[in-house]
Amino acid sequence: MAENVIQQKSFKFALEIIHLYIKLQEQCEYVLSKQLLRSGISIGANIEEAI
Repeated sequence: MAENVIQQKSFKFALEIIHLYIKLQEQCEYVLSKQLLRSGISIGANIEEAI
C-alpha cells in the first residue's frame, strides 16, 4: 500500500524534531529536548495507529 501525504509529512516532521533534539542536547537543554522529542514523534505514532 502506498503511503499517503499525511504519513510523508509526519515522517519529515519527525526527522526535523530529531535534528532539533540533537541541537538542544548539545546546549544542555535536557528536559525541554526530551519533551519535544516525545511529543513530536508521537504524532507519527498516532497517524499509524489511526490508519
